[in-house]
Amino acid sequence: MSDKTFGLYDIVQMKKPHPCGENRWKVIRLGADIRIKCLGCDHSVLMPRRKFLKKMKKIVERYEETNE
Repeated sequence: MSDKTFGLYDIVQMKKPHPCGENRWKVIRLGADIRIKCLGCDHSVLMPRRKFLKKMKKIVERYEETNE
């Protein structure tokens, strides 16, 4: 089983693509509910954390914060 630990602004891949054709999403809100934003058309979706964990396939890119 893959690593399901994700953070704010990480890019994740879902099991099914969005109707616009893009399969990559950016996590823009964390909590009991997760808000993700499609990188193809900028549509955002709010879903419960449990449902998100079932539908997430993998983490494509981790966000690295730079404090300079």
